[in-house]
Amino acid sequence: MRIRRPRLPRTRTGQRRLVQALMAACVLALLPSTWMYVSTQDRLRTLSDAPRTDVAVVFGAGLWQGEPSPYLAHRLDAAAELYRAGRVEVVLVTGDNSREDYDEPDAMRAYLTRHGVPDARIVSDYAGFDTWDSCVRAKKIFGVDEAILISQGFHIRRAVALCEAAGVTSYGVGVDELHDSTWYYGGTREVFAAGKAALDAVFKPDPHFLGPREPGVTEALAAGR
Repeated sequence: MRIRRPRLPRTRTGQRRLVQALMAACVLALLPSTWMYVSTQDRLRTLSDAPRTDVAVVFGAGLWQGEPSPYLAHRLDAAAELYRAGRVEVVLVTGDNSREDYDEPDAMRAYLTRHGVPDARIVSDYAGFDTWDSCVRAKKIFGVDEAILISQGFHIRRAVALCEAAGVTSYGVGVDELHDSTWYYGGTREVFAAGKAALDAVFKPDPHFLGPREPGVTEALAAGR
């Protein structure tokens, strides 16, 4: 059985149209990334200049043998530093607990308490299955109107863009990392994730699980005051 190879246009006009089509496809593919970059340009901060805000949101980034992965630990370190500096009152940890033997939020809570954040100031979101879900649930379930978001630099723009789309006034703190294979993988993944993020921001789908409103953030803030 002979496999037919696609034929390139033979005429100059056909070749020109092919090049134009490829260029248009590249532009369309990069539009979501451009949107994320432009829309979040004035929302990025560092640990030293992050604004005083009631809530910090830390996104899950995987567990290793039940403990936060190095990337997740660095996010939690940043949250603990913001709390100790008095820049945030409550830390909302949001991650995956879709099965009994995998519990990101509880591992994140335990890590934070070991690093000086009181348990009463930590609120857990067990249904943060992706960034959009975490942002929508922060707003609709936990009543967060403004927050500092903490993630790695390659992910923080998407987090800020999506939380803004979900109605949360957001400032992003990107945690520095060595540019290892994980960092490059994450950066490459963001190019493709930008397309889904743009669709989420436009169509605003319901999260995988929404559920009833929870008073955890409100109670934690009241207890601290």
